[in-house]
Amino acid sequence: MTDTQVNIRAHASLSEIAPQDWDACACPEAASDRPIDPFTTHRFLYALERSGSVGGQTGWHPHYLTVTADDRIIACAPLYGKSHSQGEYVFDHSWADAYQRAGGSYYPKLLMAVPFTPATGRRLLTRLGYETIGQAALIQGAVQLAAENELSSLHITFCTKDESTAGQAMGLLPRAGLQYHWENQGFSDFDAYLTSLNSRKRKAIRKERRTAQGFGGEIVALTGADIQPAHWDAFWNFYQDTGARKWGSPYLTRQFFDLLHDNMRDDILLVLALRHGTPVAGALNLIGRDTVFGRYWGAIEHHPCLHFELCYYQAIDFALTHGMSRVEAGAQGDHKHARGYAPVQTHSLHWIRDEGFRDAVARFVEEEAALVKEDIAALAELGPFRKSDK
Repeated sequence: MTDTQVNIRAHASLSEIAPQDWDACACPEAASDRPIDPFTTHRFLYALERSGSVGGQTGWHPHYLTVTADDRIIACAPLYGKSHSQGEYVFDHSWADAYQRAGGSYYPKLLMAVPFTPATGRRLLTRLGYETIGQAALIQGAVQLAAENELSSLHITFCTKDESTAGQAMGLLPRAGLQYHWENQGFSDFDAYLTSLNSRKRKAIRKERRTAQGFGGEIVALTGADIQPAHWDAFWNFYQDTGARKWGSPYLTRQFFDLLHDNMRDDILLVLALRHGTPVAGALNLIGRDTVFGRYWGAIEHHPCLHFELCYYQAIDFALTHGMSRVEAGAQGDHKHARGYAPVQTHSLHWIRDEGFRDAVARFVEEEAALVKEDIAALAELGPFRKSDK
């Protein structure tokens, strides 16, 4: 396999790549089962592009990579030219400021990632049997594209630990991050899960759930055909409100949610709070083979504890009911820890063109990784779980 000749190409649109070729690399397991990662599927990434959520004036310019060998695509990657650092969740604003103060141009840069999605998954997508040659070709191709266009940097965010190891071997800088994930330790139901927590946290969560569920309406968890177009009308209002408060303007367009409805309803868990039959709050999750991925939340009415119920506890309920192993509730949020979401390390990789700046970034990420390790150890020690269960 090491003598295989490959051709690396960048594509300005996912329409240039057949869905079956992309998904043979992104989710080969989907031929017989649900994709492990719904975010790297052709249908999800193309929905971002078709809806105008990326491309145009968004600052996300597609340069999807493909690697061809043996007369077929053996590897691919979601790659974007970026004119800013918004919607990434691996924050490099301080790097950009420092580089630009020194007289450099940090933007544009290259980003290998799923836009607006802080969920760990494969970024170096390869067909089965082509992992080594495919990963190497994708990294080489992305670095070459950045270097030839005199871009400041390449970033591969929320990649897997194995990909981080492979990237380090090829000279990329590793960076550590911190998220909170809920892990199913064989719990039979939510009450069984609560028994793993200390008494104070167990009582607090039960109180939160009672408070939220007593908001004056009903809570429904919808997926597949139970999700109707009217539900997306309501959720769009929630998303706009949250997006305006967090980012100034929402990242996703209204059409994106219509495309989710048309092409990915079976991959969606939509949790809604209804009052008199009208949605007043909601949480959007995507469903992987073994993981519930929490993505967006919003509300047009405030009710105590409803956010925790819809975003965290309902996702755990769904995972337990369907025998799933994990809930990833997105980026940041120390409040997740108190609700049983444990600290885990995330991974990213970085290539810096300027040698002096690269050395400075290398020192930064090394010091940062040590702090992340210390934080995870401290959080694990102070976590909500019963000490006898450790």
